Amino acid sequence: MSAKTFAFLRTSHIIVVLLNWACMPLLFAAEDPIANGRKGPLRPNFEGSWEKDFARSDKWDEELQRTIDQLNREMERSQGRGDSGAGYSSSRRNAGNLISHARLAELITRQTTMRIIQTDDEVRIERQGDAALICSTLNSDANSFESPHGQEYCGWERQQLVFQIALADGVYIEHRFSVDPSGDSLSMLTSVSSRNSLPFNLITFYNAYDAPEDGIHCVQTLSRGRVCSARNPEDFGN
Repeated sequence: MSAKTFAFLRTSHIIVVLLNWACMPLLFAAEDPIANGRKGPLRPNFEGSWEKDFARSDKWDEELQRTIDQLNREMERSQGRGDSGAGYSSSRRNAGNLISHARLAELITRQTTMRIIQTDDEVRIERQGDAALICSTLNSDANSFESPHGQEYCGWERQQLVFQIALADGVYIEHRFSVDPSGDSLSMLTSVSSRNSLPFNLITFYNAYDAPEDGIHCVQTLSRGRVCSARNPEDFGN
């Protein structure tokens, strides 16, 4: 993974632009478990505080192994048909890309809590330790944005809120947010891909919770659940 990719992910805010779905065909193969088959308002309400559900969320290393196993089976079938060595080389490259994609997906989905602010004009997703994702709820192309790091897109597809990032080095990142009809559960489907390679998909589940006061900092852990402590004065505003 290039230094440019990591620098962009840590420092760049997602600026609102219209979705150009045709540019990233690989990223739309994955299905989200909450949004699938669901009926409701055109613009679901994501407002609230959310903490990660470790029990239901994908584990990136297990998902990577599952995807590599699938790739190996496809490679074995290809060899059984007597296909040329070009297919074997392509599969090996795919495996190498999948590992890089999986590591990046794990990096950008480490947040244990999120706060979502939704108004009539925009949805703002504040992520612990990372830049906010911001999307306008207005269907206007006046907010197009492009930088030397790449292009950013966001928009609605059915009842999913979708963010896409096309990095300058050819890496594509997509986040799909869906909220359960009860409003108690939220899922984030993250796909990382590059041209001519398989996408790596990772699903993270979040549960709604009552966020603590600003002076209290909480972290959701796998072994101990939610752990809270008082913040130092100099930490405020970060």
